[in-house]
Amino acid sequence: MTDMPEPARPSAPPAAADTAALTVMGLELPQRAPASRGTVFAWALWDWATQPFNTVILTFIFTALYLTTDAFLPPDVQGLADEDPVKVAALADLASGLGWGTTVAGLLILLLAPVLGQQADAAGRQKLWLAIGTGALIVCMLGLWFVEPTPTLFWLGVALISAGMVFGEIAAVNSNAILVGIATPKTIGRISGLGWGFGYLGGIVALALVIVFYLGDWFGLSSEGGLPFRVIAVGCALWTIAFAIPIFVKVPEPSLGRPERRVGFVQSYALLVKDVAGLYRSPATRPTFWFLLASAVFRDGLAGVFTFGAVIAATVFGFGTLELMIFGVAANVIAGVSTIISGRLDDRFGPKRIILFSLGAMTLAGLAVFALADAGRTVFWIGGLILCVFVGPAQAASRSFLARVTPAGREGEIFGLYATTGRAASWMASAAWALLITVTHQTTFGILGLVLVLLLGFLLLLPVKAAR
Repeated sequence: MTDMPEPARPSAPPAAADTAALTVMGLELPQRAPASRGTVFAWALWDWATQPFNTVILTFIFTALYLTTDAFLPPDVQGLADEDPVKVAALADLASGLGWGTTVAGLLILLLAPVLGQQADAAGRQKLWLAIGTGALIVCMLGLWFVEPTPTLFWLGVALISAGMVFGEIAAVNSNAILVGIATPKTIGRISGLGWGFGYLGGIVALALVIVFYLGDWFGLSSEGGLPFRVIAVGCALWTIAFAIPIFVKVPEPSLGRPERRVGFVQSYALLVKDVAGLYRSPATRPTFWFLLASAVFRDGLAGVFTFGAVIAATVFGFGTLELMIFGVAANVIAGVSTIISGRLDDRFGPKRIILFSLGAMTLAGLAVFALADAGRTVFWIGGLILCVFVGPAQAASRSFLARVTPAGREGEIFGLYATTGRAASWMASAAWALLITVTHQTTFGILGLVLVLLLGFLLLLPVKAAR
């Protein structure tokens, strides 16, 4: 990455790109020039901008310390002892409710992501859909201000968080599509890793600010009505507004569009089926097809680790507010550093090896946490941080793998399918989590559900042909 003028927007591939004979990948376009450092960092900063939703709201603070706590239980259940079976079961119901909400979000992404990505490709408007998804995510975070601690508002909180997941994924589809426009085959691994690393580092800063807010006794803010947590949600929205601007100013569209593929929304589904069949028929794109299927499972396991990790820490291992915040900072430091380092290993050894090694290590660490859950908090400190070492590299290498096998002019569509196949299997992690907890009335067994999904993803990836 050198300081050079921004690359010219590559012209649209010919209509023949729709056929099974397509062999040109987006990263291989001959007119591609290295992106400037400013362009690359502006793109990576989008991950920094949106990470507080994932880190602060979805994982460590809002859901774990507020939405799934006794604040949303009926008053008579709140008064029971923490070890009372009725209260334990009621808290488990909140955790499973969050799981069912994320399952619904996955189904919506299944229906919307590839078609919206396909239409963005056709119009050459990835940045527009990036703006729509990012803006809607901001609105969802602002809406959490109205989620006061009463049982009747629990489902409003779940709905807003689930909707935020949908809009965030739609935005990410287009951010990933833009990645293909600024990377080359020699830099895709490190640029993808830089984006994920920026995300984790942004999570660190956001969590650190929350810790200062907490240690300052909320700076005199009343804790009644869950006010501190609602203020935190609004702060995350403002953070996203501030740091999402550079990608819209500095980063170009990845293509000029493909007018010959512009169809109505309903017709897009028929075209999508044709395109998926074309991916399978062509030897050049068949690895893309199989990777989309394999990654659907293991990426859902990765998402489950971050979605429910803090809930496990709080409900299974008894982490208090400050300890959970400190763990969150440590987790993001480790994940951010390991992800940035792994980007260079990706370019050297290939993304498949990075993914397989990461999934294997996470499976072993998760099994250890489940088996030793009664041994105390030290188990989660060690096992949880080991999980965080590998989750980021697996995510970044997965995006790198797909970018290497994405046909030119179909970036939004393919990454839309990437989002869809991932969310098509999202019922696996969240439903396994919710089902095992519902059956056993013990949150501990949710850990086992996440581990099984990671292991299945590992096995499915083994036979997939590695990218060049």
